[in-house]
Amino acid sequence: MERIKSAASFWRVCRANWRFTSQCQRSLTSLSANPILNDHENLVLVEGNAASRTAILNRPQVLNALNTSMGVRLQNLYKSWEEDHNVGFVVMKGSGRAFCAGGDIVSLHKFIHEGNIDECKEFFWTLYSFMYMVGTYLKPHVALLNGITMGGGAGISIPGTFRVATDKTVFATPETLIGFHPDAGASFHLSHLPGHLGEYLGLTGAKLNGVEMLSCGLATHCTLDSKLPLIEEQLRSLLTDDPSVVESSLQNFGDIVHPDQASVIHRIKTLDKCFCHETVEEIIDALETEAGKTGDMWCVATLKKLKDAAPLSLKVALRSVSHIEDKHII
Repeated sequence: MERIKSAASFWRVCRANWRFTSQCQRSLTSLSANPILNDHENLVLVEGNAASRTAILNRPQVLNALNTSMGVRLQNLYKSWEEDHNVGFVVMKGSGRAFCAGGDIVSLHKFIHEGNIDECKEFFWTLYSFMYMVGTYLKPHVALLNGITMGGGAGISIPGTFRVATDKTVFATPETLIGFHPDAGASFHLSHLPGHLGEYLGLTGAKLNGVEMLSCGLATHCTLDSKLPLIEEQLRSLLTDDPSVVESSLQNFGDIVHPDQASVIHRIKTLDKCFCHETVEEIIDALETEAGKTGDMWCVATLKKLKDAAPLSLKVALRSVSHIEDKHII
């Protein structure tokens, strides 16, 4: 459990080093200017108060799934706020019951079906570029992860300064279940989780709640959904660009929480024993052996998740997240 307790502080050190080395390269990922129609502006709404600006992902009917137009608008907004001396920090949240369920794979499938490969490339380039922007942003960034936070939703939030989870947060990287692999920066943040938790999450697509996100370092704060209006009200009143002031404000509403006994956080020893291997086949063998010896239903359920996933996706996911080589250089 010591690795769990130290995860949050270790994560911050990793982020700080990553941000420092990345700032000089930001211009390389700036998006080429493309005209966006004004009627796309409602995909990302804006609130401005005191020294803060809030970007609101506004596609609740599709759980705020990200498309190219949203990525372009977010880049333009964030660039203007970073250059505006009146803006001290930035907040991001989602409309409805999700923060963000990830990339809009329905539109991506449509592009592929139509043979429109250029649109596919633009989709990924735009969103990945924005995720990089969040990770190297020069001002404090607060993501309010209330509700579903999956795939690309993690990609646009976890690289930022603060991630506030709630009792309604549901986190996952479910890409192997659709024949893809954990992308959107997942190979970085999953590879820096305690033990082999990252391999487990990346391969199985298993879900974490807000308390578990805080426990392993994916979230920096955890609170109740009912407290979010109070958090937002206090953030709106701040006149600062100092991350320590923003953090103090968030801590005023943080709760002391512990994962329940059924949580995967309490199974780190078994998880590490099974997911420490170099190949997917060895991981499956280890789970089958453990299930045979102990009758542990967690092992049985984990095996089912792996067997439901795409085999090639599992191999790519393991290679990208694995501890086996020098995983900290990504």
